[in-house]
Amino acid sequence: MQAPESGRLDNLTERKQQMGDYMAGWSQAAEMVRENGCTIYQFKNESGEGSITMYEVFPGVTLSYNDFHMQYFESEFVPAREVFCIDHCREGRLEYEAGNNAYSYVEAGDLKLDRRLTHRGHFSMPLSHYHGAMVAFDMQTATQALPEQIRDFPVDLRRLQQKYCADSFPMVLHGLESIEHIFGELYAVPEKIRRPYFKIKILELLLYLEALEIPKEAEERPYFYKTQVEKIKALQEFLAQHMEQNFTQEELSARFDIPMTTMKRCFKSVFGSSIGAWLLSYRMNQAAVFLRTQKDVSVAEIAGRTGYDSPSRFAGAFKKVMGMTPGEYRRAIR
Repeated sequence: MQAPESGRLDNLTERKQQMGDYMAGWSQAAEMVRENGCTIYQFKNESGEGSITMYEVFPGVTLSYNDFHMQYFESEFVPAREVFCIDHCREGRLEYEAGNNAYSYVEAGDLKLDRRLTHRGHFSMPLSHYHGAMVAFDMQTATQALPEQIRDFPVDLRRLQQKYCADSFPMVLHGLESIEHIFGELYAVPEKIRRPYFKIKILELLLYLEALEIPKEAEERPYFYKTQVEKIKALQEFLAQHMEQNFTQEELSARFDIPMTTMKRCFKSVFGSSIGAWLLSYRMNQAAVFLRTQKDVSVAEIAGRTGYDSPSRFAGAFKKVMGMTPGEYRRAIR
């Protein structure tokens, strides 16, 4: 086999440097493993930890798996090179800047496309976890390499970047079943076929995005101003700290000085469910912790701790969320 000529794009040393350049702005990232074109980075702060597992697929093209169990992270990321990134959310939620001082949220099934021009600052994960995949293009290298790798490939990467990233802020496509087909198969790939399969799926993704007519609703994603989001996060924390008490939505609206309609819409956008549904889930999950860890505490007392003055109503709510009564749950974990 003929060795690659000096200076070729697929020179291994240069390609490793390009992967490192992409992560250079992540001050919180600690490189844990680097071998055979795969690098694992770890992130930690007081709210949790996460990892990015990055594979080099083509010169200038990487596929990463992102797994975070954190409430937030502070990003100082400024790309060292011009990039085009495509993020798929598999689980969880991620806050992103949708405009000047305005925020929206990526949820499961969404596709976010951007140039990482607004990827610096405070990033919140309202559900305390985020899992997904990301395809990143180093534009200088990838635009030269892809035509060499695949002859007659019809996608112009720069034109594609301009189609979806004409603005500084991300574009988010949501609820497209065809996106799920492309990305869903990437989460369970046998190791022995991983690299060639990655290549096929990335090319499929580029062809799909080239042909896709951007849905009008992609530009109509609801967003909320920072002051509204801060009030909703404070409201959620208040409910968590006072779960033994019951408040009407009118009382919450007045307490946090936010109109009722805005409060309900913003809460659902941030946390992915209504106030009532979120509170029910939170209370029952806390009740499950009490049942597991405080076996000498009665079900009636746990009901009171979670806002129920009627043990029977509490039992019905617990079964609705957990699929079994509190007594059955406690017996099952012995």
